Amino acid sequence: MFFASDNGSGAAPEIIAALTRANDGYARSYGADPIMTRVKWLIRTLFEAPEAEVYLVATGTAANALSIAMLTPPWAAVFGHGEAHVATDECGAPEFFSAGAKLIPVAGDHGKITPATLTAALSRVGVSGVHGVQRGMLTLTNVTEAGTVYTPAEIAALTALARSLGLPCHLDGARFANALVATGATPAEMTWKAGIDVLSLGGTKNGCLGVEAVVLFDPAKAWEFELRRKRAGHLFSKHRYLSAQMEAYLTDGLWLDLARRANAMGARLVQGLAQVPDARLLHPAPANMLFPAWPKGTNARAEARGAIYYAMPAPEGMEGARLVASWSTTGEDVDALLAALKP
Repeated sequence: MFFASDNGSGAAPEIIAALTRANDGYARSYGADPIMTRVKWLIRTLFEAPEAEVYLVATGTAANALSIAMLTPPWAAVFGHGEAHVATDECGAPEFFSAGAKLIPVAGDHGKITPATLTAALSRVGVSGVHGVQRGMLTLTNVTEAGTVYTPAEIAALTALARSLGLPCHLDGARFANALVATGATPAEMTWKAGIDVLSLGGTKNGCLGVEAVVLFDPAKAWEFELRRKRAGHLFSKHRYLSAQMEAYLTDGLWLDLARRANAMGARLVQGLAQVPDARLLHPAPANMLFPAWPKGTNARAEARGAIYYAMPAPEGMEGARLVASWSTTGEDVDALLAALKP
């Protein structure tokens, strides 16, 4: 009954097998391995982006922070949802790697920025000349930190506002595969066709041991990213172990299969919660992460019965939780949790 995070799952067998194969013999270091050549081809093909440049790092924080630093100068603002991972869970890394760019929280129900809230935020920044930070860039998260999902059309509406002011756009896709499965969109439709310039493509939360890809749809800043990655200490010498994970992840649709499993277990949780007395969802839950609220005492009862998840704020008189299903969550796991929640 482990529902604390999809980070808590093991790596998929296909990923472990790929690492074992990559461990045989010798390979060139720092990304010059032949597996990385195949990774680039896979991503360019899947995203319908033959000119895209692709770089691997080991953590989502590195992918996001280095991408943001590349896209905005230190005197500019990064517009993102107030609850986005880059704003609340990365220990100031975007500000650090950008040498001081200011994160501007943008409001929006259920973890999603709207054109109205983004317009309001954009109108407040960059209007005081040299005395204030300038408008820098937009960053979005899909799946959001509330477990909700942007459609390509919703992303396009937001990036159009940013682009009207000449601002580049980044997508934090730590759970990108889950968002694709939830919407039925193609990788291209969710990214460059919707106005995204740089994608942080997550693998770690969806069955990899530890790898994220930074995909630059415009290769003009490729050399800068390479320099930033090296200077920040995120260029792996034994890079083939990152390459091997990403290749296996993207081959034969494994990444989407793993996400389908996680999303299916999320849907099973949603359906089962309807049978838990007085439980309700605080946000729509189309993917693998949900935020229920229920009567006080429920968390203690479930924890005593062996359930593991994060308690969260909830409306007055209730208590809340965050439940995250992973690729390895089973129907039996879900049913056991639902039983543990009931009086």
